[in-house]
Amino acid sequence: MVLPSTVWRIPAAFGHGITFGERMYVVLLSVASELLAFAAIGLVARWGEVFPRWVPYLGGRRVPTTAAVVPAALGAAAVTFVFTALTVVSEIRGTTIRGDELPSDFPGLAGGWEGAWFHLCYTPLLLWGPLLAVLTVGYHRRRRGAGRRAAEA
Repeated sequence: MVLPSTVWRIPAAFGHGITFGERMYVVLLSVASELLAFAAIGLVARWGEVFPRWVPYLGGRRVPTTAAVVPAALGAAAVTFVFTALTVVSEIRGTTIRGDELPSDFPGLAGGWEGAWFHLCYTPLLLWGPLLAVLTVGYHRRRRGAGRRAAEA
């Protein structure tokens, strides 16, 4: 979901007229979004249920369900709001998410392959929040069911 937008964003950050601060912002935004997206893998991987042995003080212990579900649910809500709701509204209105007019060089307004490439890379972000919500609900149900089975045994 996140990787295509990073693939588009990183080369754009090193275009003409981009300041060093803007480049750093884009690179750090891309790294942070990739790390957060990778954290979602913990909702389906073993290390999301039991801390890896190499983690100091916690290695080998069960991950508390709420310690994973609460941040994942908040993240799903935030990402859905920003990338799904605001993007759809701003596309309909033809403005930025802050309500400003789109600049004339906005990539989504470009025609031909540039506009198609932009939309191809950014459209998956619309699904990031809703799919993270599905993973979160599945993780919660699976862990809640495992806790009940352990209590019954």
